[in-house]
Amino acid sequence: MDLDRDALIALLPLIVLAADAVAVMLAAVFVRPAAALTVALAGLLLALAAIPFAATVAPREATVLLTVDGYALFYWSLIIAAAIAVIALCGDFFRDAADRGGALYVLLVLATLGAATLAASSQFASFLLGLEVLSVSLIALIAFPTHRRHALEAAVKYLVLAGGSSAFLLFGMALVYARLGTMEFARIGAALADHPPGIYLSAGLALIFAGIAFKLAVVPFHMWIADVYEGAPPPVAAFVATVSKGAVVALLMRYFVAAGGYRFAAVGLALSLIAIVSILAGNLLALLQDNIKRVLAYSSVAHLGYLLVAFLANGALAAEAVGYYLTAYFVTMIAAFGVVGLLARDGAGMETIDDCRGLFWRRPWPAAMFAAALLSLAGIPMTMGFVGKFYVVAAGAGAALWGPVFALVIGSTIALFYYLRIIAAMADPAGALDMPVAPTAIATGWTLAALAVILVALGVYPAPLVRILEATVAGLG
Repeated sequence: MDLDRDALIALLPLIVLAADAVAVMLAAVFVRPAAALTVALAGLLLALAAIPFAATVAPREATVLLTVDGYALFYWSLIIAAAIAVIALCGDFFRDAADRGGALYVLLVLATLGAATLAASSQFASFLLGLEVLSVSLIALIAFPTHRRHALEAAVKYLVLAGGSSAFLLFGMALVYARLGTMEFARIGAALADHPPGIYLSAGLALIFAGIAFKLAVVPFHMWIADVYEGAPPPVAAFVATVSKGAVVALLMRYFVAAGGYRFAAVGLALSLIAIVSILAGNLLALLQDNIKRVLAYSSVAHLGYLLVAFLANGALAAEAVGYYLTAYFVTMIAAFGVVGLLARDGAGMETIDDCRGLFWRRPWPAAMFAAALLSLAGIPMTMGFVGKFYVVAAGAGAALWGPVFALVIGSTIALFYYLRIIAAMADPAGALDMPVAPTAIATGWTLAALAVILVALGVYPAPLVRILEATVAGLG
């Protein structure tokens, strides 16, 4: 009975998320659609508050499918906190009665549940279950509201990408299971340590990584990602860029450590090439864009390449670098898309770089917030992005990954140009025009303010987050 009770406590955040999805549904049907937002936020806050209780019984295998340890708890906290910020932004962006439905918040909570499941997965079954819950929810979210043609197009394209990803994953998992007779990450690692992989097992592992690469949208699996970001509502694009990718990165690192993926030189070489090409291609493609969302989309491809540099380094420093960089990436991307969504609601949305001209003179606070986010993405000092890139370079140099590190430096230099181009356009006084300004919702204003404080505070004084990472993420494996 003690084990059962401890398992329930360990899984309490996931249980709260599942219950929250049901509660949001009931609130939307029996109360009113507007109540769904309040219930969704309350449930996410409860799930976040449940994490310290889960920590009292961690680490443990809560079930044969899920491992609750410091690593999972850290990423649960990050994922749920990001979901809270996104839902707060959605409340303003979808404030019109025609757009504000309970379905939106049910899908967001379910997507958060799928992402949290991925972060704790220790077996292929939970891996696939969490991924499908996340993917199906995102497809519907991207198409919301359904009267927007570009949103429907983006959702269909994401559906094709998700279907391709699932096909690769299922075929790869089938090959691995047929060869080893297990779906548990740790047992796969033990089997690979005793027997070198043959052609079928190697093909299965390659297919699994290809499926994961589709979800991360790294080169050459990045097709249509810019179309998805452009067509999705800004808060949903922020969720796709952060929560969905962060959960997959968390799972990938757990899988590689448990399954012993770092032992194979060919795997390291393949990932190094993908990291280099993603960094260079992502930044070059972003350089050619005029649409703000497409710039951020291709920029995210490059940032996943940066993450792979730290990921390849292996060891405690690599785990810390990945954790810190993901946190910085979450804060920065949600802030950037939050400003894009805020201005879209004003009727002066930032579709292109030319639309940004004179923004500092028209809307100084959102412009300053967006500039801070862009500077963090560029890795300028006094921001979280700078500390994150420093961590990645230190981890890469420590592992002698000179090719990826050199690509990171070149890519960051290219990125600096297109980030500063947007900031220069916002500072152009010739573009200052009188435009109507809609009132900003309190939740949106406080969310963006909190993100700005975190962005600068942890960039100037990163020690609190570093201590958390040392105590939890670095203990992986």
